[in-house]
Amino acid sequence: MANYNSFEEMGIYQLAREQSNHVWHLIENTTLGQDYKLRDQINGSSGSVMDNIAEGFGRGGNKEFITF
Repeated sequence: MANYNSFEEMGIYQLAREQSNHVWHLIENTTLGQDYKLRDQINGSSGSVMDNIAEGFGRGGNKEFITF
């Protein structure tokens, strides 16, 4: 496994960020934006991927990182 100084350097984090931005673009440009509860759930879940990567990285061990 490669060594990273921060989770932002990881390719998987960058992909998750791109996906989250894509989801937000869909929310803003489709009727999803009109259903506030659904919009908030979808937006929150897309950001959750990045949150889990960051939390796993902060644990400091490979075994714990893999869990997240």
